[in-house]
This record gives sequence, C-alpha cells and structure tokens, in this order.
Amino acid sequence: GNEISLLDVLQEDGPDIADLIQLKMEKKQVYGFMNVLDEREKEVIIYRFGLEHEKEKTQREIAKELGISRSYVSRIEKRALLKLFQEFYKQQKQVSGDMPSIPLNKIDR
Repeated sequence: GNEISLLDVLQEDGPDIADLIQLKMEKKQVYGFMNVLDEREKEVIIYRFGLEHEKEKTQREIAKELGISRSYVSRIEKRALLKLFQEFYKQQKQVSGDMPSIPLNKIDR
C-alpha cells in the first residue's frame, strides 16, 4: 500500500544526507589545516563558514563585529582560503605525488 521507507523519509524535504556528511568531513578537514592561519584569519574563517558552533556570517556582519571594513574582511578571507588551499594540496601531494601550489606572494594583502 502506502508504505514509507527510510529512503523516502531521507529524500523528502531536507538537505541531502550525503551532502551533510560531506560537509561535516570537509569542516573536520579544515580544522586540521587551521594552524597555518594567523588569529585574524582564523576568526574570519570561523565566522564566515559557521565553524565552532558559530552561525555563518556575511562579510559585512564580520566587518561590523571586528570593527574593520568589508573589503578588508574580503582580503583576509581570500588570503586565508588560499593558505588553506595550499595546505590541503601539500597534504595531497604527500599522499599522491605532485600537485600545484600557489605562491603566497601572489595573494592580495
């Protein structure tokens, strides 16, 4: 008749479970790389992506909270993401061989 399976429940009106698991794994991986960031960069990334039980915030909200301009938040975020990206690829390189790197001197400061 009208039986509802667990799969039906999981697929209905909500985020995809696989996406949630992937997101949780990615956040966990990001935590492993946070040591390459300075304190301000960590703060911006934590607020921006809702880490450490924070709600995700816009660059404008972060700027207001930290007392800096939105454009400065944008530059900090960009620099931090590039550092995280580099660290991720450095780890991947150790596992699977050569990967590209992005020189940090090419980042807007």
